[in-house]
Amino acid sequence: MRGIKLGILGVGHIGLVHLQSAQVLDGVSVVAAADAVSSNRKLARQQGVPQIYSNYEDLLDNEAVDAVVVALPPSLHEEATTRAAEAGCDVFVEKPFARSSSEAKRMIEVADDAGVWLGVDHTLRYQSEMTTVKSAYDAGRIGHVPLCHVARINSGPFDPPPPTDAVPEWPLDPQATGGGAVMDLGVHLFDLLEWLFGEMEICHAELDRQLDVDYETSASIMLRSSTTGTVATMHCGFYQWETPPEVNMRVVLDGVADTIESTDYVPDFYRHVGTAALKNIAKRLVGSDPDYFEPTYYYRAHYRALRDFLDAVLADRAPPVGGAEGLRTLELVEEAYRCAGATTRDQHQIPPLEREYR
Repeated sequence: MRGIKLGILGVGHIGLVHLQSAQVLDGVSVVAAADAVSSNRKLARQQGVPQIYSNYEDLLDNEAVDAVVVALPPSLHEEATTRAAEAGCDVFVEKPFARSSSEAKRMIEVADDAGVWLGVDHTLRYQSEMTTVKSAYDAGRIGHVPLCHVARINSGPFDPPPPTDAVPEWPLDPQATGGGAVMDLGVHLFDLLEWLFGEMEICHAELDRQLDVDYETSASIMLRSSTTGTVATMHCGFYQWETPPEVNMRVVLDGVADTIESTDYVPDFYRHVGTAALKNIAKRLVGSDPDYFEPTYYYRAHYRALRDFLDAVLADRAPPVGGAEGLRTLELVEEAYRCAGATTRDQHQIPPLEREYR
C-alpha cells in the first residue's frame, strides 16, 4: 500500500492538532508545513517537520506532496484548496469549508476537474457522545423524534480572562471569516442535524449581538427535516467563556419513547484522562498500539476525521465527509442569514448592542 506525503497549510492551534494527528497515522509522512507566523513555524520545527515555509504557495511549488491539510483563515480556503487541487493534491479543509456557497462550488469544481478528493473537518460526527446518540436513534431506541435541540456556545475568538495575547485581526473581520457565530459554530450544528435527520429546511432565524463586533455573536434558528418531520431548535453563540475541558455543547432528542441527551455520555474529563493514559501505558508495555489522542477526548475527534479522510484517499474512495457536505452547510448558513435579514459578509442590519446588564 502506498504512503501519503502530507503538507500542513497553517500551523495555528487547530493546524497543530492536525499535524500531530497525522504524525501517528500509519502510512502518512508529514513532509512540510507552511505558516505566515514565525512562532507557528517554530512549533512545526519542534514537531520534527523537515521542511518549513512562510507561505503555502512555496510549499506547493517545491514539495512533492500527495495531500494537504488546509488550516488557514477562511478567506484563504478557496485559493489554497484550488491551488493544491491543481497541483494534484487531495485536500482536507478545516471548517468552515469556505466563506460562501459560491466559493465552495468553485473548490469542488476544480477538485473534480483535477481528479482529487476533498474532505471537511466536521468533527461532531466523530465525538463519542454524538456517535452514541446517533446509534441509539438509528436503532429506534427512542422512536420517532418530533423535537430536537442542539446548541454550541463558546467565547469565539476571545480567550478567557485574563487575556495573554491580543486577538488577531482576521477573526474579527466578517470579510475574512464569512460571518460570525452561525458561520463558525453553526456549520457544525447544521452538519450534525443533517447527519441525524437528513435534509433540513430553515423555518426561522434570529441573529443578535452581545459584543461590539461586526457580525452576529448569537443565533437562534428553527429547522424542519423534510425526511422525518423532526423540528429542530438550534442555538450558537460567542458570549460565554469556555475553559476546556468544560465545553458547552449539547444535543437533546425528545422521542416518542424516550429522551436522549448527549451530555449524559460525556465522561468525567479528569477521570477519563487518567484511565485512558493508564490503558495506553499498558498497551505500550505489551507492544500494542495506543489509542492515539484518547486522553485528550475532544481532540481525538479531529484525529478520527483526518484518519478517515486519509484512509479513503489511500483506498481511492470518496471520503465520508466531503466537499458536498461542506457546501451543504454553507447553503444553510446563507439561508439562515437571508431568513434573519442579513447577508454573509455585510451584517450591519443586525441592531447594535443597546441593553443594560445587571
